Amino acid sequence: MTALSASAPQFDERTPTVLAYRGYNQTNLGRTRELLQVPAYTETVSRWLRWAERLVAEQTDRPIDLIARVERSEEPAAGDYAEAIALVFAVEMAQVELARTHFKLQAVPIRFAFGYSLGELAALAAGGLCAPEEVLRIPLKLAADCEALAQETTMAVLFSRTAALPLTELNQACEELSCDGRGTIAVSAILSPNTALVIGQGDLLERLQTGFPVLRERGVRLRKHDGVWPPLHTPIVRQRAVPDRASCMIEKIRCSASAPSPDVFSLVTGTFAYGEGVTREVLRRWTDQPQRLWSAVVATLASDARRVIHVGPAPNVIPATFQRLAENVRQQTGAATARGLGLRAVQSLVERPWLAARLPTNTRLLRAPQLQQIVLEDWLLDHAPDSAETPAAATSLPVGSLMADSSSSVANGSR
Repeated sequence: MTALSASAPQFDERTPTVLAYRGYNQTNLGRTRELLQVPAYTETVSRWLRWAERLVAEQTDRPIDLIARVERSEEPAAGDYAEAIALVFAVEMAQVELARTHFKLQAVPIRFAFGYSLGELAALAAGGLCAPEEVLRIPLKLAADCEALAQETTMAVLFSRTAALPLTELNQACEELSCDGRGTIAVSAILSPNTALVIGQGDLLERLQTGFPVLRERGVRLRKHDGVWPPLHTPIVRQRAVPDRASCMIEKIRCSASAPSPDVFSLVTGTFAYGEGVTREVLRRWTDQPQRLWSAVVATLASDARRVIHVGPAPNVIPATFQRLAENVRQQTGAATARGLGLRAVQSLVERPWLAARLPTNTRLLRAPQLQQIVLEDWLLDHAPDSAETPAAATSLPVGSLMADSSSSVANGSR
């Protein structure tokens, strides 16, 4: 084994960082094929993919070949939901292990991690709260029912260009529509103050769009999403007893009594919710409660983080949310108006920690343009080692806890 050369690139160890894990999407391969082809990365990526294959076969009684799929650059089809989530989860674990092994990610001051949907489970596994196989078994076992429910549901983006969404009225409208026995509709995610994802059965999205004048009066618009979307994070999954069945699995999970390391900001609760005896309850709520992505964005900017590292193949939702916010801030602070001048003054204050601590939390959103965004798979490929050998100083750094060394059955080649 050879040590890292003095010129080998590393993450800046002085920059406070937040890790953001992506979730399931319509496209899930990203640049995984390229990672698999890097000699220094091949063993780690293939090991995690083989691990995921075994877990899918165990939970679904269906053999799969993720490595062959990656090598063919073939996205999982609509009927391959279990395969898709296993792929995303395994690649996230592999990326984190590669970043630790080759680029000393464990030396970076990571303030916390969060993940969208499936990404929250990956963040918990990477942080050592639960073993990776323990948490991934839950969505894999329930994948077939979620997939079946997806055949009769449609997702839409609900947004307003002029003001914040009236969430109280929106939730009331969804509840009213769900009461008439023609299906269920609910908010699945809150992406920003003016954007939410809604999933509905049958014609409920159309009825939401046309039947509630209060939403139209507030300038709320609806745009349907193409594709098949399992209705996780909504009450729709209760129709197949998904939360209850998940609870039976969750009560058997072996979890650390302490918080994960780094701590995980939950999109279920919008808080740092894990540890101290509440982990299983939060995991149960993960199945049918909406994802509060905006709360994680605010928490990131309210911290002293200067960088977000996006984990997973081709992350989209989280980077796009930060990017839109940054562009918004640039537009408003750049305006040649009294408001623009005032915002620039406040923006200069939030860059001073002792002053920022005395300002309202939402003023920290003005830091968005200064927040560095790194897509981890791009970083790994841009700085790929020339040698296939693993750095000697990093051979004992498997996924399990980003901040401290730990053992891992996966790292040892077994489940």
